[in-house]
Amino acid sequence: MCRLFAMSSAPLRVHATFWLLEAPDSLSVQSRRDPDGTGLGFFDPAGEPQVHKAPIAAYRDRAFAQDARQAESATFVAHVRYASTGGLQDRNTHPFLQQGRLFAHNGVIEGLDRLEAHLGDDLSLVHGETDSERFFALITRETRAHGGDVAAGIEHAARWVAENLPVFALNLVLITPGDLWALRYPDTHELYVLERGAGGRHGDRHLDHCGTGGRLRVHSQDLARAPAAVVASERLDDHPDWRLLRPGELLHVGPGLHPAARIVLPHPPAHRLTLADLRPQAAASQSAV
Repeated sequence: MCRLFAMSSAPLRVHATFWLLEAPDSLSVQSRRDPDGTGLGFFDPAGEPQVHKAPIAAYRDRAFAQDARQAESATFVAHVRYASTGGLQDRNTHPFLQQGRLFAHNGVIEGLDRLEAHLGDDLSLVHGETDSERFFALITRETRAHGGDVAAGIEHAARWVAENLPVFALNLVLITPGDLWALRYPDTHELYVLERGAGGRHGDRHLDHCGTGGRLRVHSQDLARAPAAVVASERLDDHPDWRLLRPGELLHVGPGLHPAARIVLPHPPAHRLTLADLRPQAAASQSAV
């Protein structure tokens, strides 16, 4: 399934090196397990968003995915995509950028014709075919409608989707130059948060996280001396303080790393989908591998 990763050390800028898809090729499983896109987003010293992403398929060169990408930022987002909607093109690869914010999503939303009608003129924010980018456009519109309050934008957008559209999962991460938000909804997929003190569990260690099968690895020597908050689709090490977000929980990590969380969606989706309800491609994208 898609993998989400986000990190904040705000207001401190740190160097981090990302390896996307470090796992070696295996011809026997390429067609089933190779991802459909990898992406990394962060902000430069001027606060301008930077996005490095590419669609990767079993028949294409994996050099992009295997190369280390080093960046400096106070916030980061990374995503490994298994396509459920939209072709294997840059415009369908996470993270997405809208109005200075970066966003990645893991899940499936159906009824996109109804979502597009609801977006109206704000459909112009969308450049690809994915449900994720359309959901992001709704968050962007609701954020604008609530005076720039991103948490309110996420809450109102996710609630409208949960009440009106068939939903499998809405797990998301969203970053600005100094803030990180994460939502887990409903309980379909896991999403964890770690509040990591400087030096980690032992007080003197750099950050070196690696996901299942080496599909995503991130290293930061700077975090031997600086604290951070990390959000990921899975526990990335044996640190005892990883916490699973509750279904419907919206997390906000602002400058100074004081996470605040609350349940914004206490009820399950009105039209909850199961794997059996999904098209084969979408079901494959949401299955654990």
